[in-house]
Amino acid sequence: MEFRLGDYQHELGIIDRKYAPKDALRGPGGAVVFWHVDDVSSALEKVKAMGAREYEPRIEREAGFVTASVIDPFGNILGLMYNPHYLDMLAEHRNHAVIM
Repeated sequence: MEFRLGDYQHELGIIDRKYAPKDALRGPGGAVVFWHVDDVSSALEKVKAMGAREYEPRIEREAGFVTASVIDPFGNILGLMYNPHYLDMLAEHRNHAVIM
């Protein structure tokens, strides 16, 4: 399953465990990819309603960052993050695009 996300159409691929190498661990693992969302609590409830199970609850971190993570139905870990730094960079990019 492939998703294109955001203004830059970043790719997020969710791969079924049946395509994992035969020696891969059976539990969740690997890199956690964090996807910026505007509301972590709402996004967490939405993905859980779609079949994911909570891996790490919603955590408020320093500097306005908020994270949570889930395990999707295929065993992948997906991180959800409210990232003020991303929003600052996006706003700066938009300002430069208008000026040019």
